[in-house]
Amino acid sequence: MATVPAFAFRTSTACKYNNNDPRCVEVATNLPGKVAVRNSATGETVEFTAVEWTDFLTGAKLGEFDVTA
Repeated sequence: MATVPAFAFRTSTACKYNNNDPRCVEVATNLPGKVAVRNSATGETVEFTAVEWTDFLTGAKLGEFDVTA
């Protein structure tokens, strides 16, 4: 049986990691066609296809998800 490769998560350089408050978003793009996003505090992970991730990033760059409140 072949071993399933693990996601290799990385944290954005914009994240100011603090051991007393370890809330950062981590992203893994090392597996072809897949992107995983993990909450560093809880370890919860959400997986996306590469197309879904690209579409999200395009929308984010256009300001579709900006907080207005």
